[in-house]
Amino acid sequence: MIDFLIIGGGIAGLSVGAHLSTHGSVTVLEAEDALGYHASGRSAALFEQNYGLPPTVALSRASANYHQTANGGYLSPRGLLLIGGPDQSASFRADVRDLGMHEITFDEARARIPILNPDAVAFAAYHEDAQDIDTDRMLQDFAREIRSNAGQVLTKRRVTGITKEQRWQVEAGEMFEARNLVNAAGAWADQVAQMAGIAPIGITPCRRSMARLPAPGGHDVSGWPMMLGVGESWYAKPDAGKLLVSPADADPVEPHDVYADDMVLAEGLARYEEYVTEPVTRVETNWAGLRSFAPDKTLVLGPDPDQPSFVWVAGQGGYGFQTAPAAGQLVADLVTGTAPELAPDMVAALRPERLRR
Repeated sequence: MIDFLIIGGGIAGLSVGAHLSTHGSVTVLEAEDALGYHASGRSAALFEQNYGLPPTVALSRASANYHQTANGGYLSPRGLLLIGGPDQSASFRADVRDLGMHEITFDEARARIPILNPDAVAFAAYHEDAQDIDTDRMLQDFAREIRSNAGQVLTKRRVTGITKEQRWQVEAGEMFEARNLVNAAGAWADQVAQMAGIAPIGITPCRRSMARLPAPGGHDVSGWPMMLGVGESWYAKPDAGKLLVSPADADPVEPHDVYADDMVLAEGLARYEEYVTEPVTRVETNWAGLRSFAPDKTLVLGPDPDQPSFVWVAGQGGYGFQTAPAAGQLVADLVTGTAPELAPDMVAALRPERLRR
């Protein structure tokens, strides 16, 4: 008998599994051949504590110490540069306020990214504390922690049936029996709930496209900050000597192994090109990932109010890695009846009860 059976081997499932593994036996079921395949493996991998709605920010801030110190730390310097055009003054200042940035001159911005276009960039702001996350190592370390506590992390285990009598029974190539069922299935979270006879909560998967470009103009981009267009209209981030550019799209789609939309990607690349002096001459590769949102765009964490042995870890919406340490701890606290460290109003804003009213 398993104490906590977790469906989903992305950052949501592995982080909560690691926290629960000190309270009982844990088994994680991942449908794909590898962990973190769909959303977690296609993350922008940035830790920006001020990014998101207040409950998300609260989780990120509560996760900061873990990111900085656990297992030698997962963060490395990056920085975030916000840029906008002459007609974006109001939106620019709103972003500066929301992200806790400070405005800088064009010359200061171009000292950080030398390809900025002086004819297009009218406003710039910077936040030094934005940092890269070693996402792959974090996934593997959470999986290792589960295994070190006698848990299992199993791949190629697609769930095909869920029933509940006295205990949960889950068919995934073989039958698993568990006291608690944890739904960390990402874009498939509502489908898993319905399979289990639990009312869905309105999770919407959204596509996020990405292109990898050669380093613009042959520059060494390794020390460049991440660039963000006003209103999150696009972003660009150095990666292994290349530049990743995204249109920051969030188009609703059915849950599937998503791919980039060529037209959406082209429009995003055009928005990026407007602000730089080096044209896009070649796209080396492109892909897309799924960001899944609850109706109020806030994570859903904790036992279902109608069936407490069914636990939601869903709606990460692109904030999964930066919130994972505190989110995993919060779910473990709620499941075991431990008083959470987060403020009560933030906990209430994250629990699934809010979506059942």
